[in-house]
Amino acid sequence: MRTLPLTALVLTLAAAPLGAAQLYRWVDDKGRVEWRDTPPPPEAKQVEQRNMGSNTIQTSTMPYSMQQAVKNFPVTLWAFDCGEPCTTGRNHLARRGVPYTERNAQKETAELKKLTGALDVPVLVVGSRTLKGYLDTDWDAALDAAGYPRTPPPGMKTQAQTPASKPAEIPKPAPGAVK
Repeated sequence: MRTLPLTALVLTLAAAPLGAAQLYRWVDDKGRVEWRDTPPPPEAKQVEQRNMGSNTIQTSTMPYSMQQAVKNFPVTLWAFDCGEPCTTGRNHLARRGVPYTERNAQKETAELKKLTGALDVPVLVVGSRTLKGYLDTDWDAALDAAGYPRTPPPGMKTQAQTPASKPAEIPKPAPGAVK
C-alpha cells in the first residue's frame, strides 16, 4: 500500500524536468542528423542545443462559454446621460463583466422608438430579448439565460462604468421669482 504514493512521488519528480527540456541536434560520423535529449558524443559535428519552453498558446482572455454567449446573444444598452438609471445599468453590466455595445438614445431616437415603441431609457437588449427600464433581477435573469457569468472572468477588462459626460443641470430660478 505504501508503494503507490511513493511511486507517484518518484514519477512526479522524474517528470518535472520535462517542462524545461533541452534538445540536442547533431550530425553523426555517418552523416545522419540526430535529435536527442542527451548530450551528443564527442565526435558529433554541427552540434546545436535548443531549450524547449512550455507548450501553451494564449488564445483569448475570454472563456469559451462567454465567447458563445457574446456570439449568440449580443448585448446592447440603449442609454444616454439619464442619471442614476443609466449609470446603474452600466455599472451592473461592468460588475458582471458583460461586453456590450452602447447606443445613444438621444441621437438614434427613431431606431429606439421602432425597437420599443417609446423613448424611455435604459433599454437592455440581450439577443432578441428587450428589457425596458432597469430592474436588476430582470437583467440578471436575461443575462443568466444567455449564458453570461455572474462575475467577470479573471483578467478580463470591463467597459467604462460611468457616462462620458455629466447630465444636464436644471437651472435655478432667479431670487424672488415666483414658482
